[in-house]
Amino acid sequence: MTFVPAPSRERLAAARVLVVGDAMLDRYWFGAVDRISPEAPVPVVRIDREEERLGGAANVALNVKSLGAQTTLLTVVGTDEPARRLRALLEQHGVTALLGSDAQLSTIVKLRVIGRAQQLLRIDFESQPDHEVLASLLVDYEQALPAHDAVLFSDYGKGGLAHIAKMIGLARAAGKPVLVDPKGSDYSRYAGATVITPNRAELAQVIGAWSSAAQLEGRAERLRGELGLEGLLVTRSEEGMSLFDAAGHVQVPAAAREVFDVTGAGDTVIATLAAMLAAGLGLRDALPIANRAGGVVVGKFGTASLSYDELFGEGPQR
Repeated sequence: MTFVPAPSRERLAAARVLVVGDAMLDRYWFGAVDRISPEAPVPVVRIDREEERLGGAANVALNVKSLGAQTTLLTVVGTDEPARRLRALLEQHGVTALLGSDAQLSTIVKLRVIGRAQQLLRIDFESQPDHEVLASLLVDYEQALPAHDAVLFSDYGKGGLAHIAKMIGLARAAGKPVLVDPKGSDYSRYAGATVITPNRAELAQVIGAWSSAAQLEGRAERLRGELGLEGLLVTRSEEGMSLFDAAGHVQVPAAAREVFDVTGAGDTVIATLAAMLAAGLGLRDALPIANRAGGVVVGKFGTASLSYDELFGEGPQR
């Protein structure tokens, strides 16, 4: 793969990405673990610090913003306290948001309890909606589309993207590249997207486990053809990333120097890919940059983002 210079800060600053999907609030409780509970064989954590971060699609939007591109988050939250905190964090980080409110919806919260720099427990607060939560924002989506250069769907399987097929069609008709972080075993709803980015386990749910590189390539190419995708990008942890497109198959090795926490790494990869496509790069040129971004963010704790300098350094850029 030939070396592709990084886009300049100015070029990236002009790129605009519309992020659509399931947003959530990530909470962290940090504490000391000094003893085992006399009630059960579990550690007792004495909480001394709390932290809140953007999660899900909100973290994806933050990653786009942190790289220096413009981003808009389109999502629906509840009318509860976590929704208010989510709004405040988005405003604090300068992420433009089109947030719908639904009183019947509980804003998703993931609470992680941390002791001795390790995650001891994760508690999820969520409820599956009994109705289509993004239907009310279809008009907002259509109005926002022309002002953006790429659309990114962050599907966490929480029920917020039942209209994704229609949204993909609208974006492609408008000539926008569409990126999807998929969920579940039925990828037909993502048909027509530019690229989808499943991880190894997610892809195996759809095409079955593979026993050789040739078998993976054959099944991946068949899936790409069935869905009408330009590219299928598979993140493969320590094996790096594989891109299957019309030109064949290209693989880049893992870029992580030190893996501390893989939480949210997929968010960073697809956010970087979207920012690069919005800035005018092709999939193959954006691939090694997205791979490098994933390698940086797994060296951080929890859901995290990275800056332009962390990704590219401070040398001269074109």
